[in-house]
Amino acid sequence: MTVERFIVIAAGFFIMLSVALSHYHSPYWLWFTAFVGLNLFQSGFTGFCPMAIILKKVGIQTEAQKAKATA
Repeated sequence: MTVERFIVIAAGFFIMLSVALSHYHSPYWLWFTAFVGLNLFQSGFTGFCPMAIILKKVGIQTEAQKAKATA
């Protein structure tokens, strides 16, 4: 699995989790949903993603690194 795929999967999971928590626990969990969405939005423009930095330090490859390794 690559960094890019992991970010999409994690973001989707966090959004669904926070929506469920806002339904069953407290509507304030929707602030977490907004945070994840805003982070995805700014990442699309700036290329800066804190989760990507963490995943790269852990050793997960990016799409570019994986393509280079298989070529």
